[in-house]
Amino acid sequence: MNKAEVNSFIQLYAQIEALYTEVSLLSKKNPIDVINKFKLRYINKTLEKANNILKDERKPFSDSAFFEEDNLPSNSDVTMILSQYLSCMEELRSANIEEGMRNEWFWLVNGKTTPIRTSPPRKLRR
Repeated sequence: MNKAEVNSFIQLYAQIEALYTEVSLLSKKNPIDVINKFKLRYINKTLEKANNILKDERKPFSDSAFFEEDNLPSNSDVTMILSQYLSCMEELRSANIEEGMRNEWFWLVNGKTTPIRTSPPRKLRR
């Protein structure tokens, strides 16, 4: 990944996490209620950006996985898809970070360690 891709990734990852948190709360209250069109537009835009960053080899689904406004998905449907995207985003992040000294983690840009800090991978690869 280059520096611009890392910066885009960081912002997008935060957006997907926030969407997942909000929709999963809705899903716990009313899993079969449909999500409204306003939220769905932003979810679809975010998933489109994620597909561009993940590329074909890391996308969770071979199709675009966008939701149709004519056939509104349930809260639980959206939660499931966002969860899959979070997992794939974490896989990409884990492949592009490296442990430094004192258990600190840093982004790799073009294969080289940068001063851009991040958290450890969710699944440590040892």
